Amino acid sequence: MVTTAPANLARFWLALSVTGVLTALVVFSATAASAGECPADKVTTDGQKNGSSGSHDGVSDDVLGMIDLSKEKVNVPGRLFRMRRLVVQPGAEVPWHEHSDRPALIYVVSGSITEYSSHCEVPIVHKAGDLSVEQGGLSHWWKNTSKEPATLISADIAKDPKDKGM
Repeated sequence: MVTTAPANLARFWLALSVTGVLTALVVFSATAASAGECPADKVTTDGQKNGSSGSHDGVSDDVLGMIDLSKEKVNVPGRLFRMRRLVVQPGAEVPWHEHSDRPALIYVVSGSITEYSSHCEVPIVHKAGDLSVEQGGLSHWWKNTSKEPATLISADIAKDPKDKGM
C-alpha cells in the first residue's frame, strides 16, 4: 500500500499538469487566432455600414515610397505600388472606403485601432503586430477608439497617388 499511494498521487499530478497545459494551449490558440480578425461566426457579406464622419482630421498620411508599376517588368499600367505611414490620433477616423480595385496590406506598428468592415457583423480591434488583408469586395472605415495614437504601415496598389484610403 505504501508504494501504490505515491504512484497514484504522481499519476494524479501528472494528469492534472497535462490537463492544465492542454487547457492553456487551447485558450492561447483561440486568442491568437482571433487577434485582429473577424470572429468566424460573425463573417458576412453585409456587415458594418458607413458610420464615419468622412473627415481625415487627426490622421497623418506620409508616403514612404512609390513605384510606377507600368515601368516595371510586371507592367501594370496606371497602377502604383506605394507604402505609407499613417498615424491616427485618438478619436480620429479613416473614412469609409472600398477595395474593389485597390488591394492593401495594413500592419499595425503601435497602438490599436478599430475597423468597421462590410465583411464582419462586429467591429474588429487591431493591435500592434496585427496585419489586415484588404481586397476586392471589402468596404470599411477605421477609428482610433483608444487613448494613444495608432501607427500603421499601409502597402497598396493604387491608381491615384493622392488617394487617402487605407
